[in-house]
Amino acid sequence: MGIKYRADSGFRKFRALSKFKFWVDKYEALNRQRFIHATFWVNLKKSIMDFDKISRKLIGLKKKDDKLRTELIREGTLSNGYNQEMEVLNNENAKELNLIMEKIGFPTSDKVGEEASNAAWLIIQHSIGQPNFMKKSARLLEIAVNEKKADPKCLAYLTDRIAVFEGKPQLYGTQFDWNENGEMKPNQFDDSAKVNQRRKALGLNTLEEQTEIMKNRVKSEKQRPPKDFEERRREYDKWRKSVGWIK
Repeated sequence: MGIKYRADSGFRKFRALSKFKFWVDKYEALNRQRFIHATFWVNLKKSIMDFDKISRKLIGLKKKDDKLRTELIREGTLSNGYNQEMEVLNNENAKELNLIMEKIGFPTSDKVGEEASNAAWLIIQHSIGQPNFMKKSARLLEIAVNEKKADPKCLAYLTDRIAVFEGKPQLYGTQFDWNENGEMKPNQFDDSAKVNQRRKALGLNTLEEQTEIMKNRVKSEKQRPPKDFEERRREYDKWRKSVGWIK
């Protein structure tokens, strides 16, 4: 049977170790039983520490992403096509996150904390050269949303992003790009009224309000429209085909 001891004797230590709701709930369920096996406590404690390590890993990956993006903004080159250094970093981050998700599923906030969960979502959003990984992430995120462990807004953004790369209309109007007139506009969507209804259901602002926000954002980041729109579109389609978004 193994050695038994009162859960209360280790509960304060557990509280100090764990900042994640998933593990607090798990331990409290055991605590209500008043006794737990010492060997189980050791395994549970190890799991907590493993998730804490994953949390710190995800936050570190996002910081690398933020640092490079800030450098490109400062240089005024963020909108000059898909930067090669950023492409390499995004693919590396996607590889690391994929290994994590194979172990724990989608890194929801109850597992790794809110900051790390948000970092994972950003890494997925930026993994544009990895279609299979992005689609896999969307499936796992949908499961988490259905279990009320993730924000539906995150799924909306990811769903739209996949649709845009596949050349399909987006449902929520979350993705923007330069149009042929050099204006920052939403990518293709089905119907503005329906889009706004969907956005409202998720607590998002209107498409028109978001368009103004995006215009101000690219201005503050010193992003400029492409000099040759048709050439950019040809290069974009060539890239989409090369990574597997389209055939």
